[in-house]
Amino acid sequence: MARPGGNITGLSIFTPELTGKRLELLKETVSKLSRVGTIWNTANPGNVPLLKDTEVAARQLGLELQSVGVRSPDDLEGAFATMARSKAEALNVLSDFFMVTNRAQIASLALKSRLPSIYPSDVYVQSGGLMSYGANLPATYHRAVIYVDKILKGAKPADLPVQQPTKSALVINLQTAKQIGLTIPPNVLARADKVIP
Repeated sequence: MARPGGNITGLSIFTPELTGKRLELLKETVSKLSRVGTIWNTANPGNVPLLKDTEVAARQLGLELQSVGVRSPDDLEGAFATMARSKAEALNVLSDFFMVTNRAQIASLALKSRLPSIYPSDVYVQSGGLMSYGANLPATYHRAVIYVDKILKGAKPADLPVQQPTKSALVINLQTAKQIGLTIPPNVLARADKVIP
């Protein structure tokens, strides 16, 4: 990451430590939370280490994690049915392009299932999801512009380290909370960077 070499550099928005923070926020938000369903795209091998990080974080928080893999939009309803049968009390989503593309369906199914849900990006919350905690995308875009400027001025991409997010954002959708009958605790609401009324 510090010296990527070749003709590559950039900014990453994926950080494993945020996975644990998402589960922690769910636990603070949902009283007596013990079982969390996690949906993830099994067609993306990059999700396997992220799922392992999620399992470790769940154990540390005393949560039982139910992993439900999906590969296509047709699998989503079945995934929610599986979580309902196993009595999942909340939903965690591991994000990739497939999940982002199907975010409206995922948020709708979470709402229909009355599952408090957390996502890695606010685009899910804008599509009706309950809350997100992840990289602050505007700050990341600003840092990307700085990299483009440096490269256009002659810097070699190989000499520019791949950067991790420096700012995270908590976004909460109060309308979704109301629809599922959930009151967001004041201590969680006070930490929100953005609240959708």
